[in-house]
Amino acid sequence: MAEIVISQDDPHAPDATALLQASHALMQSLFPAESNHYLSVDALTAPGIFFFTARREGAALGCAALSVMEGYGEVKSMFVAPEARGAGVGEALLARIETEARANALPLLRLETGSKLEAAHRLYRRAGFADRGPFGDYPDDPNSLFMEKPLA
Repeated sequence: MAEIVISQDDPHAPDATALLQASHALMQSLFPAESNHYLSVDALTAPGIFFFTARREGAALGCAALSVMEGYGEVKSMFVAPEARGAGVGEALLARIETEARANALPLLRLETGSKLEAAHRLYRRAGFADRGPFGDYPDDPNSLFMEKPLA
């Protein structure tokens, strides 16, 4: 099988936007609007955000972003296409985010994910993330799970 290639990308690229739209639709189907904290395609182009797409043989399989915050990096917009799940795409995206976070001298990564996304929880735990409480502007929401990974 061909290698998964992770590249910094433009979230406005048609295949990247399609992944983001699929992610947003999934979140909207699972959680109430007030519990969805995803960034818009436009917001993912802001300074301090690194957006990545995972591809195999040119086909976009997943995406994720690193938002550089004061004192930490936040994993945002992590999504793997259903047909690519279980093939190492999520792991490859997280590894790329961690590399970028280290390059930006960030001491830790944090994330918020949906409480029903059990496969994502397992992925994050395998990658070294542990549960924590809300951070930043996130409310304490039963539909959210918050996690953190030290990089030191």
